[in-house]
Amino acid sequence: MADGSQSFPAAVLPHNVQTEMALVGMLLADNQAVERIDWLTPAAFHDPFLERLFTRVVTTIRKGELVEPRLAHDWLVGDPAYEELGGLAYLAQLVEFAPPASMVVSYARQLRTLLRRREMIRIGNEMVLAAGQAIDEDEVDGELERAQQGLYNLAEHGDVRGGYVAFGDALRGAVEMVAKAYGSAGGVVGVSTGLSDIDQKLGGMHPSDLIVLAGRPSMGKTALATNIAFNVAKRYAYEVQPDGSRKTIQGGVVAFYSLEMSAEQLALRMLADASGVSGDRLRKGEINASEFGRVRDAAMEIQEAPLYIDATGGLSIAKLCARARRLKRQVGLDLVVVDYLQLVTGTDLGPNSNRVQEVSQITMALKALAKELGCPVIALSQLSRMVEQRADKRPMLSDLRESGSIEQDADIVAFVYREAYYAERTEPREGTPEHLEWQRLMEEVIGLAEVIIAKQRHGPIGTVKLAFDADTTKFSDIQNRRHQ
Repeated sequence: MADGSQSFPAAVLPHNVQTEMALVGMLLADNQAVERIDWLTPAAFHDPFLERLFTRVVTTIRKGELVEPRLAHDWLVGDPAYEELGGLAYLAQLVEFAPPASMVVSYARQLRTLLRRREMIRIGNEMVLAAGQAIDEDEVDGELERAQQGLYNLAEHGDVRGGYVAFGDALRGAVEMVAKAYGSAGGVVGVSTGLSDIDQKLGGMHPSDLIVLAGRPSMGKTALATNIAFNVAKRYAYEVQPDGSRKTIQGGVVAFYSLEMSAEQLALRMLADASGVSGDRLRKGEINASEFGRVRDAAMEIQEAPLYIDATGGLSIAKLCARARRLKRQVGLDLVVVDYLQLVTGTDLGPNSNRVQEVSQITMALKALAKELGCPVIALSQLSRMVEQRADKRPMLSDLRESGSIEQDADIVAFVYREAYYAERTEPREGTPEHLEWQRLMEEVIGLAEVIIAKQRHGPIGTVKLAFDADTTKFSDIQNRRHQ
């Protein structure tokens, strides 16, 4: 796609060279002022020379070195733009006419506003060009997705262009994560699943992680994803920040994209979870007055949970991402659940494309979405029928449909497995020795489930055992089952 900024003369794009000169002058006059504008990027400068000078000044100060005009002069000797501006005399002028350093934040904000105006013009021009060139629905959807993503990034970060992150900045972020884990019970840094055994294995669900939860039909992958989503939403708590925004301190806002079940079906599962009344009996209305009271009380208790269900069938990855960004912008977003991956559609990759390429496009987009929104994304996935042909039906990574791209892009791959499901279907004839052995096996496995962590980019793999209540489709920690 063409660069939309080319249709708008650079000379008249919103900018203010005097403001840019003043800000650099303040930094040269008082190096400590840089600490107050660590959020300002070089892209905020419209003048190429001042952008280069700002970058060098800030980088040098952050190394702990002193910066003043004569030292800066040594860097700039030989720069044609520097010589044309007057050399050392120009730097001296920047310092001499610089406003007080106490005004550095105000000037930085002005530059950031001008940058955002320039980026709005660029995005608008690109949309105009794209609207004149797009010929079919897929192309229009693609261009709308790109424009929406650009506007979202601009609203969130003030600059739609990517850039380098200094190692020191990344290191500070890593140390903050360690400190947060050290100060939290159980070492959970990310979003808690509400299941302590899984949290202990994963350390919580981390921002920017793509978590693939897979299983054969009836294993309970949707039930587990629903349990986790409900656990996160019902624990939501926040603090209001000075700027009026909300900072999540526990639980979170959840977006659940259900491409297979309706919103009412999902809500019924959560109601069964919260009330402890069998979901099957709820659907049939076979409950007594006492149970109806529990259902009513549970409904009142959970109705305010910030869980947003989108049950649009055949949802494209472009629309899914766009809707998630909009929710993030409007109310915040701490967890995304997609049920399930194979029902999401990709954009047209051409006549020679295949489903493997389409799924690869979808998983890459979901991983990018997790990084962009800074929240974990759980994507459910089906497994191939090859599982059914083995004696040991515990899934492996190779059982994933279109496994190459899913396994590659996911930070975590977990399988849901319930041996009781298969054991129930192999009951021998009553009164035989085999039937007695089958009964002993059923006593061991009934009400149990395994979550097999087959890949974890940041930690160990292994198996977590959970209790599973088939009536309410509820997973819980195994110790809860022992006390029942």
